[in-house]
Amino acid sequence: MSSLKEKLRADLSAAMKARDEVRTRTLRMTLTAVTNEEVAGKQSRELSDDEVLKVVGREAKKRREAAEAFAQAGRAEQAEAERVEGAVLAEYLPAQLSDAELGEIVQAAIAETGASGPRAMGQVMKVVRPKVGDRVEGGRLAAEVKRRLGA
Repeated sequence: MSSLKEKLRADLSAAMKARDEVRTRTLRMTLTAVTNEEVAGKQSRELSDDEVLKVVGREAKKRREAAEAFAQAGRAEQAEAERVEGAVLAEYLPAQLSDAELGEIVQAAIAETGASGPRAMGQVMKVVRPKVGDRVEGGRLAAEVKRRLGA
């Protein structure tokens, strides 16, 4: 079993003992998503830490999007509940890059590829994506590349 999955299970047990309903609910849903991912496909398998991290990232993204949708619909209470769950999941994700760090990496990639103009966005993204990994959301990365290329 992956160490991240073990940590999620241990934290779930601790949350249940502490009667922390939000943390318990969030970790249960996340572990369910991990299990669903493990049994998806023709044959069940054990997920690696990286794969578990991707599932946690997907779950966190769902919470952010749901919070945004609830907020736009004027349902502040549900939006806050989603934000709190997202904060619980954020504890398991790698730290996000700051805007300054992201800008430096994108600028270096533009210089490395000699790219200019919006048509070169894909070329720059191919260089930047492996460097930043899961530390930057795709939409935020694309917006920064676009901004730097003057698109």
